[in-house]
Amino acid sequence: MPYVNVRVTNEGVTVAQKLELIEGVTDLLSRVLNKDPATTVVIIDEVETDNWGLNRESITMRRRRPKSAV
Repeated sequence: MPYVNVRVTNEGVTVAQKLELIEGVTDLLSRVLNKDPATTVVIIDEVETDNWGLNRESITMRRRRPKSAV
């Protein structure tokens, strides 16, 4: 039984987008690894931007900077 955990920042991912991710990951595992979609588990975790870091700073701080400074 494949288990896939997708983590994204909580910046407005819609229910429709989550469903598309679940369907896409399931289809990919079915096509590439011949896994049964009925036993494929996909979990989507939405992470607060304060809890996600990149290059020594939180995503919250990166989002506050002007785009030209990123």
